[in-house]
Amino acid sequence: MSISVDKVENIFDIIEENQSIEEIGKTIFPKTKDKIPFVETIPWEEPYSEAGQDKRLKYLKNIRKTNMDYISGEKKFDEHEQLKGNIENFIGMAQIPVGIAGPLLINGTQANGDFFIPMATTEGALVASYNRGMKACREAGGISAVCLTEGVQRSPFFKFKNIVEVGFFAQWLVTKLDTFKEICSKSSRFAKLRELRTNAEGNSLIITLEYSTGDASGQNMVTISTNLICEYILKNSPVKPQDWLIESNYSGDKKATAISFSNVRGKKVTAEVVLSRNIIENVLKTTPEGMVGCWRVSTLGAIQSGAIGAQGHVANGLTALFIACGQDVACISESAVGITRMELTKNNELYVSLTLPSLIVGTVGGGTALPTQKECLNILDCYGVGKARKFAEICTSVALAGEISIAAAISAGHFVDAHKKLGR
Repeated sequence: MSISVDKVENIFDIIEENQSIEEIGKTIFPKTKDKIPFVETIPWEEPYSEAGQDKRLKYLKNIRKTNMDYISGEKKFDEHEQLKGNIENFIGMAQIPVGIAGPLLINGTQANGDFFIPMATTEGALVASYNRGMKACREAGGISAVCLTEGVQRSPFFKFKNIVEVGFFAQWLVTKLDTFKEICSKSSRFAKLRELRTNAEGNSLIITLEYSTGDASGQNMVTISTNLICEYILKNSPVKPQDWLIESNYSGDKKATAISFSNVRGKKVTAEVVLSRNIIENVLKTTPEGMVGCWRVSTLGAIQSGAIGAQGHVANGLTALFIACGQDVACISESAVGITRMELTKNNELYVSLTLPSLIVGTVGGGTALPTQKECLNILDCYGVGKARKFAEICTSVALAGEISIAAAISAGHFVDAHKKLGR
């Protein structure tokens, strides 16, 4: 999961946009007990009744000061023109229930404060489990989160007569990066071409063009830009390819790959928290030693299974959040790849971290402007321009809370009972 010197410099550019390094340190450190703000808990009584739903909606409207007319069912979707770009042959909506978890206290470079997390799922026990992990993290002073770097790739394929032509072509390509950047800047207000890499195999060459995509998840954006670059290549290359494709299946789009895991696809985010023994025993009903032991076994199992990364159930929380907030749900394939780490500190407290190197999320475009999805993003104050890195830090923090809760449940022997009670 290493990154280049250029990307390291870019991390500090991102972090220092609004704050100094010293200010960032103060921002992301966990809050001391006396600094954790008081927030009333979500009304959990009557979890399946209309009366309980009304109490929770009233609570959220009071806390977030935002409309939830479509989520609540007070308004019916009838703006069919708004579906353009999202669906074909429309017949109706798949109504997936949305629950709320939190508050989740985050000390991030972009996401800072308490957040109530909308989660769309049909899996009983999921919202309750994540809520428990969030409670433990909040009592610990919150989760520290940093969006480290970003990049979305498209990897076109070119075929030539022989390997000699590939060499000449590759040599010419590397001199044209500035030209390609200019083409990109004319094709999109948000996309910026960052890097060009090549991968030769016999008489073929795969080019990987890596972009930053602003606040959009960016797959369509980079496809359009890459196509314009390829048109320039076909017209101006001194060595003409025999064949080409806009995508070679090398970029990692909608699949878990070793390249995305070791580099970045979308946004790379890391988050951490330290849980005291008291919190683990009273909130999670287990011990730090038990959770570390569970993590060791699960990591060994992941390695033996051939998994890319080592984590428990990151896809659970991310999928529920993606559906609620209008993300491309198929991108869970790469977004859920990551590393969860648990270890005892010198004080026998529990250190937990989660790093997601391939988090494909956006706060503009795609399904983000559809009514319920926009309302869910507004609950998080994450709709629109300038919010994507904030949303990425929230996503990773949610996933970290879920990793903590499932490890606690398995180590304490509560995993089965919880699903019997809430999942049937």
